[in-house]
Amino acid sequence: MRKIVKKYTNGEITVVWQPDLCVHATTCFTELPKVFVPYERPWIKLDKGVTEEIIKTVCNCPTDALTYFWNKDMKEEQKTENTEEKSTEIKILKNGPFLVKGDFKITNYDGTEITTRNSASLCRCGLTKNKPFCDGSHVKGNFKIDE
Repeated sequence: MRKIVKKYTNGEITVVWQPDLCVHATTCFTELPKVFVPYERPWIKLDKGVTEEIIKTVCNCPTDALTYFWNKDMKEEQKTENTEEKSTEIKILKNGPFLVKGDFKITNYDGTEITTRNSASLCRCGLTKNKPFCDGSHVKGNFKIDE
């Protein structure tokens, strides 16, 4: 199955959205609702925000479903806030997945390594169809983990 990748640009930067990685944490439209408008199409409106505030919001995406690159670089290298840091961070989202970022690997029950980038969203509710990764099923099923 082909993964969807969408790109949006304001001339300075290009924001890359990978919906397969999104777990609907709502960080983007909570922090910058004039740019990230989920009920409209296209849902990302880079012309409504300042580049610096867009970058800050994209960097706060807990799953890297949103990333960006500078157009002047002519490369699609993901920019991160702390590229030198090699530690691993695990964050638990309320009514959501475990978010793992950093230097790590995931090994399947049969010993095969599961390919990830520098982040992964691990399911806590058991409803995902993409185990061990979260696919947002907890949102679709209105599943409450922490209550």
